[in-house]
Amino acid sequence: MVRLKLYFLLFCIAVSVPLSYVFWRTYTGVAREELAQLEFFAEALIDDMQKELAELIQREERRAVDEYQTPASDGMASPLSSLPKEPYILGYLQNQPDGRMQTPLVVDSGQAPPRYRDVVAALEAVNQAFNQKKRTLPPSAPEPRMARPANAEPSKTQPSTFAERYLAAPQRKSSQTHLGQKSVRVEELTPRQMSNLAGQAADAVAPWPEPAERTEAEIDAVAETLKRRETTAPPAGSIRSPDSSVSPSDRQRFQVEVAPMQSLFIDSERVFIFRRVAVNDQILRQGFVLVLAPFLQHMADAYFKPHPMAVFSRLTLAVTGVESQHGTLETGAAAREGRIVAQRTFPAPFDFIRAAIASDHIPASPARKSVHIALAALGAILLLGLFAIYHSVRSVVDLSERRSRFVSSVTHELKTPLTNIRMYVEMLEQGIAATPQREQEYLGIIGSESTRLSRLINNVLTLAKLEKKQHHVELQPGRLDDLFNEAHAIMTPKLAQEGFDLTIGTGREIDMAYDREAMLQVLINLIENSIKFGRNAPERRIRIDARIDGPWVRIAVVDTGPGIPRPALKRVFDDFYRAENALTRATSGTGIGLALVKKLVAAMGGRVEAANNPQTGCTVTLRLPLNTRPATSTPR
Repeated sequence: MVRLKLYFLLFCIAVSVPLSYVFWRTYTGVAREELAQLEFFAEALIDDMQKELAELIQREERRAVDEYQTPASDGMASPLSSLPKEPYILGYLQNQPDGRMQTPLVVDSGQAPPRYRDVVAALEAVNQAFNQKKRTLPPSAPEPRMARPANAEPSKTQPSTFAERYLAAPQRKSSQTHLGQKSVRVEELTPRQMSNLAGQAADAVAPWPEPAERTEAEIDAVAETLKRRETTAPPAGSIRSPDSSVSPSDRQRFQVEVAPMQSLFIDSERVFIFRRVAVNDQILRQGFVLVLAPFLQHMADAYFKPHPMAVFSRLTLAVTGVESQHGTLETGAAAREGRIVAQRTFPAPFDFIRAAIASDHIPASPARKSVHIALAALGAILLLGLFAIYHSVRSVVDLSERRSRFVSSVTHELKTPLTNIRMYVEMLEQGIAATPQREQEYLGIIGSESTRLSRLINNVLTLAKLEKKQHHVELQPGRLDDLFNEAHAIMTPKLAQEGFDLTIGTGREIDMAYDREAMLQVLINLIENSIKFGRNAPERRIRIDARIDGPWVRIAVVDTGPGIPRPALKRVFDDFYRAENALTRATSGTGIGLALVKKLVAAMGGRVEAANNPQTGCTVTLRLPLNTRPATSTPR
């Protein structure tokens, strides 16, 4: 048995190692898929934010260069002559080459109406601050800063993630460096637009004193563009179309250079997002003033809070490049040590804003429940299978050991009565028994040992027939008092020899159908078992009772012996089983008496159980069907 347990333990370890690896790989894969899904949708959310920024910049780039002027002399109002509908845009302005400010809201900033007065004053302050900082601007739009926080881990490429199976996401994101146009473009203006742009008649435009701030590369690019235009189109001022309805002044075109949008911090709360417009080597700056706090709040309210992601993740919108108490906005779930699942610094001109989404608790994938069920079922099946195998092998080994002990016990039980019979026969042959009384005593002992030997052989033969289902029982009606009296008469010599008192209690008058030989063998085995284990008890009493319990007859054999150990109560009726204690080791036996009782009772349609008494001894109860009609012989 020890070797069996060792082999089984090694087998369990050998199975558990690959099974644990499968479990680990499965849960790791599910966790990676859950993280990949969260990263994918977090990136999609940031993509939506970037899309709005791109639309905002592209809308501003599509504006005509003369829309930033005061109302023209012909009375046509600029589309920007009213307050912006976006709460995060303070207003629009144009910084003139000489540093003056023009805004489409009013003709004269000193005579602004009351509803525009505060906004115009704020725009004037922005213009003054811009005049102080514009000398430090680079000559062209800067490359976007792909900023990364100091504590951010470098991105790791994980094969077979949720998004990367289908999209080349990293290449797609890194390809966009600017939300709008990427280089200087050339536009043509009519004399009327040129007049609105300069604030005076087109033919009175004089060179402005501010030097050009373009690089040589930009100037060469513009010159090349102009050269191509001259070879493919009529020169400026000439008639472009034979249409006589167009005046000569409208046929003349003026060319301006428009640079990409860029940004400049005015202070910790406002950013001027503008474009450069070059006219006759003079530079104008046209754009709008962005207020950071409401702008960040708008992005969070529009693209993060409405989504379920806000319940388990946190959005951080941080402004880089300036110290500000309004420079960081955090919203969503509180994540103490949240893992950053998506982060991005937006392309220019919003390259001063970094968005990051972090989460402490990644939502479980629907696949995790299926994995739980499948792994639980697999684990349960394996455990049940291993338990069944172990129980079966242990039962076989235990039965083999009990059979071995049975053979040894039967050999001993056969040898003892044979030895006694042979000894007393030799004593009779040698005339040692001198008196007739002594001869009768020897003959009685020989008869008792012969009966004992006969019962043992009958038990073994009956058990063998029951095992092979060759034993037949014949149920015949009869009274229980006849059965009890006959069993008492058979066991009287043995009871007297061991000093036991057998009492027949209630139930003598019950009529039922039973097999007489089988019931006698059952009762004799139970009485012998009580005598064998109770011979050293202070009280040596055995009682047999019977009563009707519905459709059953309960026959109880009660003794005053030491009882049965609690762990062995359910196994005492197994084949060849003997409880392991000092009493059984000191008492001879084959282990088939109670097993034969169980099989014979079962053959008659009943069952047997054992229980210890509250004080001393135990009670073996037979439950047999109450059937008074004769039954035909049926094999069992």
